[in-house]
Amino acid sequence: MLVEMKAQSQITLPNEIIKSLGIKEGDKFEVVERDGGVFLCPVVEYPKGKLEYIAKIIKDHEENPSTAYENVEDMFRALQR
Repeated sequence: MLVEMKAQSQITLPNEIIKSLGIKEGDKFEVVERDGGVFLCPVVEYPKGKLEYIAKIIKDHEENPSTAYENVEDMFRALQR
């Protein structure tokens, strides 16, 4: 798809890409320039407390591997508590 650079360095993403990826207003992206291309990488920001909790999960797992989660979804469900 062809898009055009607008004033103030703005580019509009095509609506079908927005819908396909579930992008919404306020979402954040890391902009990466590589090999002559520009890439947008979605970024999720977690509050400091959540990151500390994830670090604790990792530390607990290193000390006692039996506390590991079966999958990523279970770990994120635990983060909601």
